[in-house]
Amino acid sequence: MKAKKTLFVAQEMTPYVPETELAAWGRKLPQLTQEGGREIRTFMPKWGIINERRNQLHEVIRLSGMNLVVDDTDHPLIIKVASIPSARIQIYFIDNDEFFTNHQMTCDENGKEYDTNAERACFYALGVLETVKKLRWVPDVIHCQGWISSFIPMFIKTIYAEEPCFRECRTVYTPSHAEMCAPLPQNMNGILDYSGVPAAQALEGIEDCDNMQILNRMGIKWADGTAFISADDALKQVAEKFGKPVLEPKDATEWGTAYPEFYDLVWESSNEDA
Repeated sequence: MKAKKTLFVAQEMTPYVPETELAAWGRKLPQLTQEGGREIRTFMPKWGIINERRNQLHEVIRLSGMNLVVDDTDHPLIIKVASIPSARIQIYFIDNDEFFTNHQMTCDENGKEYDTNAERACFYALGVLETVKKLRWVPDVIHCQGWISSFIPMFIKTIYAEEPCFRECRTVYTPSHAEMCAPLPQNMNGILDYSGVPAAQALEGIEDCDNMQILNRMGIKWADGTAFISADDALKQVAEKFGKPVLEPKDATEWGTAYPEFYDLVWESSNEDA
């Protein structure tokens, strides 16, 4: 077994958000992976719909206080934590008033996609990676779930490529099937360029996509493997185009074995190619 440490970067997890297929998967997969004898850490956004008192979130002062720059603007990072005692899992929450506390998830209460979703994804990725550095925890595989985590595979291969925590790790991306139909924001290139990854490099090879589904395609392009929770022929074709190992959707009874085995496959094949 090669991939002994797995970092889960979730978009949704029960019981913190309403139950969906993605949220149930986000909740069970870390637990099953841990029960299989592997070490895990788990992150998710502190969406505005999360009730902090009911879910007993509290701020981790030693990890909070950093300012992260997205498209030339500083945004304070707040880290909160909560536990699921029955699963022996601790979850770190990435928070920021502008991007998360005062916002719902993909869309607002009227069903309109937030025009800052690309900025939110960039901030979330930076927040997770900077916090893992502070924790001095070295993952073998990072499993990124949903559009909100889509910048992480790219950052791991570019601006964080020489960081000791991430130098040897590999990434798996699972696309979300949220709405994500809004046009690309006018500052999309600026978000990418200012992050340190030129837009031409970040989006090279991603054709025929002029809406926010580009985040899913970017995650697939830069990840070392793609693991689907639901069938999606269009995104599967994207993964195959970029030559990525693909894990087809699995029944919940197979999660505890299929995904960890896929982590090993991705870790081993990527290291053979290195």
